[in-house]
Amino acid sequence: MIAVLSLLVVVTLSIMVTRIAAVALTHTGMARQAARFQARSAFSGAGFTTTESEQVVRHPVRRRIVLILMLLGNAGIVTAVSSLILTFVRQGEAGFGLQIKIPLLVAGLLVLWALASSKLFDRFVSRVVGWMLDRYTELQARDYDSLLRLGGDYRIAELGIEPGSWLDGRTLAEARPQKEGVLVLGIASEEGEWFGTPAGDSRLGVGETLIVYGRAEAIQGLEQRRKEADREHDEAVGKQKQIAMRERTEQRLEKNHGR
Repeated sequence: MIAVLSLLVVVTLSIMVTRIAAVALTHTGMARQAARFQARSAFSGAGFTTTESEQVVRHPVRRRIVLILMLLGNAGIVTAVSSLILTFVRQGEAGFGLQIKIPLLVAGLLVLWALASSKLFDRFVSRVVGWMLDRYTELQARDYDSLLRLGGDYRIAELGIEPGSWLDGRTLAEARPQKEGVLVLGIASEEGEWFGTPAGDSRLGVGETLIVYGRAEAIQGLEQRRKEADREHDEAVGKQKQIAMRERTEQRLEKNHGR
């Protein structure tokens, strides 16, 4: 009977460990489903080679989380197998034969499986673990490259406003860079002042530097545009609409293909 209970305890701890690790991985910027998959893979020692695995290996905080999972997984699996063997080998426990052990083991595993599959339980555990990680750890090393999908066409860059620039003297509402696929994250003045998430009435001037996010081509075109080049702006807006439509179509096709 002790072997059965110890096996159930080990399985329960295994479920909790992988849940905690999955929440910790999401705190580093990984998508929730990817974090759960990688946590289970590391704990079980499956070691799938995927792009998500490469994201784990390249990130120092994620590497530490996965290393701990691997160590705990090896110990947990060995303990579980040992307990399972003892459950069916030891017949000397009075009053607890196989006719009691097997139903008890099956019932316990079914209860644990139901809890592990419960979305309500998952949300509760994720909230509790997330709160504890925020309160008692400093796990804020998020992978912003992954979050913003940097790489390929998209990047964060500095855009300086030079004399004769199309942006000089315009407000953000007048320039409408977001229509061209360029988001202004902040403005650094020539004196070193920083204005985060600037409003539309923020007027731009020579010497200021914009921190922007968007396609490299769109950022470069906006930086090189000269005064009175409104036609280029209209062309860039039209091109961005076509690109956005193409990206949405590709995403829908990928989503349908994955079903």
